[in-house]
Amino acid sequence: MKFGVVVFPGSNCDQDCFYVVKDVLKQPVKYIWHKDTELDNFDCIILPGGFSYGDYLRTGAVARFSPVMDSIIDFANRGGIVIGICNGFQILLESGLLPGAMLRNTNLHFICKYVYIKTENIKTPFTNLCKKNQILKIPIAHNEGNYYIDDDGLKSLEKNGQIVFRYCSPDGDVNKESNPNSALANIAGIINREGNVLGMMPHPERSSEAELGSEDGFLILRSILKWLGSK
Repeated sequence: MKFGVVVFPGSNCDQDCFYVVKDVLKQPVKYIWHKDTELDNFDCIILPGGFSYGDYLRTGAVARFSPVMDSIIDFANRGGIVIGICNGFQILLESGLLPGAMLRNTNLHFICKYVYIKTENIKTPFTNLCKKNQILKIPIAHNEGNYYIDDDGLKSLEKNGQIVFRYCSPDGDVNKESNPNSALANIAGIINREGNVLGMMPHPERSSEAELGSEDGFLILRSILKWLGSK
């Protein structure tokens, strides 16, 4: 299975993602420059975290217009597996591959720390190795992680099982105190209706080895590999 890691000007987690796929997951992986448009040989595309184009306009707003994004939209529409992490999630929102928007953290500060998230949908390419309601310890690092969608949109997400992860306490309580950025309904990650595109604010690549303090994020990458292998 071949993975591709997209590199935008300002990406800073691309090397982390590349390393985890190549040296921990032991799978072929290639960098995809933001001006590239050929994606036919990939099975999974990763949009990494960082500050694409410096976030000078709005997070992900400029990256959405990079040439590669039209190809990624087509790739996703054909059923290709796409995961956007942090800034990658923001880009997926801006591109319309996922619904909703990102607002500033309510404390107006950049937050970088481990958080706990509850796995609410395990019937996805990204969570099939997780248990229902499994609690994962995965770090966040963002300034705009306050997910928002209107009431009808939230009802649709709930109805269709598109909310994959919610911020929670270590014991699994989904509450205000466990929500680091005031994201609506404690949302930390969602999928599209078809289930092949995931956006999540926490960084699974930063919790894929025991030396980092948690290996919980590796479950997500292993789930992707299992899903691809079953096709």
